[in-house]
Amino acid sequence: MNEMPRNPSPLSTPLRIEDVEASVQRHRARRAARARVSAVLSPLGVVIVLLALWEAGTRAFGVPAFLLPPPSAVAVAIVTHAPLLAAGAWVTTVEILLGFLLSVVVGIPLALMIFLWPPFARAIFPLLVSSQAMPKVAIAPLLLVWFGFGMVPKVLIAFLIAFFPVVINTAVGLAAIEPEKIQLARSMGLSAMDTFFKIRLPDALPSIFGGLKISITLAVVGAVVGEFVGGDAGLGYLLMVANGSMDTQLLFAGIVCLTVLGVVLFGLVELAERLALPRYIISDDKGMGGTL
Repeated sequence: MNEMPRNPSPLSTPLRIEDVEASVQRHRARRAARARVSAVLSPLGVVIVLLALWEAGTRAFGVPAFLLPPPSAVAVAIVTHAPLLAAGAWVTTVEILLGFLLSVVVGIPLALMIFLWPPFARAIFPLLVSSQAMPKVAIAPLLLVWFGFGMVPKVLIAFLIAFFPVVINTAVGLAAIEPEKIQLARSMGLSAMDTFFKIRLPDALPSIFGGLKISITLAVVGAVVGEFVGGDAGLGYLLMVANGSMDTQLLFAGIVCLTVLGVVLFGLVELAERLALPRYIISDDKGMGGTL
């Protein structure tokens, strides 16, 4: 008796390499999309829960508004004083950016000199450490005496606080490259200049951007410290005025604006890092997707 021909099973059909690669790419895209959505929704959910607990707590326990206003009152203060907050935020933003840019312009060349010239590193490093140990609030009045009550003292204070991470991270990043990469470059006949710009500097960029992200947040602190000591405009000055008049709602509104400003500036530096380092995006997506 002749056997009936069997229909080939779909499972027995060999998969093409193109189909496998397309499936893997779709899976990676979905995983990356879930990671990006989770990165936004997770902290947003935590903030909403904390605000709800804050609002409920202040109303349930009858906390006076001059001690701890509820978030709804702070939101009303932000809307009411929006022009005043916007004007102060503009002044503070200019001070922060100038101090940050000055820290980059001074910090990266200084780190290059520390890396390339060991005697200079031994001479300057104790001075760098002592400059960070010195309280900036104590230096601020002296800067006011030297440069007056304009924007220059605030920019200089922001610079003095923000430049140290740029110097240290850049110097560490330049020195942390594997010796095998340098030996490979020399075996390929690359000059010292080509080795630096094509191998050593790209390898140090993640560390440099790490210092820049720390620096931009410290620049916010420096600008506010300068406005506390001798400012006549900006969010720091607005906080001092609100504190003197016991306007707690305006005080919290200024703190919220400063927080948002710091987060936005940090995000801009991180965006610049992602644009400068395409590999960073790939590794970040993989790492975030692997934790889901």
